[in-house]
Amino acid sequence: MIIPKNKKIPKGFRFAVASAGIKHKGRADMGLIVSDVEAAAAGVFTTNRVRAFNIDLNKKKLRYGRGQAIVVNSGNANVCTGKQGEKDTIYMADSTAQLIGVAPGRTFVCSTGVIGTPMPMDNVRKGINTLARDLGKHSISDVSNAIMTTDRFPKTSSRQIMVGGKMVTITASAKGAGMIDPNMATMLCFIITDARIEGSAMKKVLKDVVNDTFNTITVDGDMSTSDTVLMMANGLAGNKIIKPGSKDIKKVKATVHDICYELAEMMVKDGEGATKIIDIEVKGAKTKADARKAADAIANSLLVKTAIYGNDANWGRIIAAAGYSGANFNHRKVSIFFNRLLAVKNGVSATTDKAANAELKKKKVKITIDLNAGKCAAAALSCDLTEEYIRINAGYRT
Repeated sequence: MIIPKNKKIPKGFRFAVASAGIKHKGRADMGLIVSDVEAAAAGVFTTNRVRAFNIDLNKKKLRYGRGQAIVVNSGNANVCTGKQGEKDTIYMADSTAQLIGVAPGRTFVCSTGVIGTPMPMDNVRKGINTLARDLGKHSISDVSNAIMTTDRFPKTSSRQIMVGGKMVTITASAKGAGMIDPNMATMLCFIITDARIEGSAMKKVLKDVVNDTFNTITVDGDMSTSDTVLMMANGLAGNKIIKPGSKDIKKVKATVHDICYELAEMMVKDGEGATKIIDIEVKGAKTKADARKAADAIANSLLVKTAIYGNDANWGRIIAAAGYSGANFNHRKVSIFFNRLLAVKNGVSATTDKAANAELKKKKVKITIDLNAGKCAAAALSCDLTEEYIRINAGYRT
């Protein structure tokens, strides 16, 4: 049994937020997530060669596969801030750990915001003290609010499933609206559960789910320096340990996938200045790699994104993007659909342009490209590109 979208929180987790004034005064910009007991932990991080020191620190701690606390701030990414930035990251972990009685090696740090600006540590110290004092007084939704940067709305999702006769809750908090591209994005996601899961099983679940959800979305083709997905499972639901290859791990994986896909779609919907979600499916590819290449090229095409914004079913931009993607296919066999409307058949117009333009006025547009070259498929989520994206990013630091 799966109980969808609910406000239930996994057993044994507490939350806090603080208004530290890291970038803006008067809004929560720090968050804390703490498990009452040590938990199995796993993470997936940005592949950017320029990355926050907290990425390396968190990876090092995850070698032991255990965790208990996550302290996070918005407004400052603490990237390219030299040795002092590294010291500040370590301080955030160690100070938080000491105040809440958790081992520093089980405390993770995440930061998101402006790159290259020193962290205002006087503000951060006060924020950490507030977090420790108020632990348990806030909700995971409050944490979602605190980690927003250019997000227009907070992102939280939760599910409950029965595992071995025990009710298990899985909940996630995320942020992301810009610098979003496959292989993660300017996004943070914290997944918590009271399920008891073997560490190796959870690690594989997280990696597979991220590949099929967060790694298939794009807003602007830019990759961030701070992208992090962390998962903690504290076992307080009391279920028998879930092992690799079991029916229960498949159920957990499906549920985590549903949660992460929902959050990924929220990120695309919340894309900076976006007005529409673009759901892209490439099928009939010769190989999975070909399908992935074509889907990503179309999703990242500025010409495609602006055409969708303008309600212009300019399918030539779509087939051109597939053509330069590196995928192997014959354009004379390609079909393209806008929602369910056939726009291209065998590489030429189906003369339905006027009707296709009307389809693009919907808030969610499904573009299906059949390469008719094989049996493989891939999907991507994107959004339209508007004047508002330029306004937001032209003045991001000011």
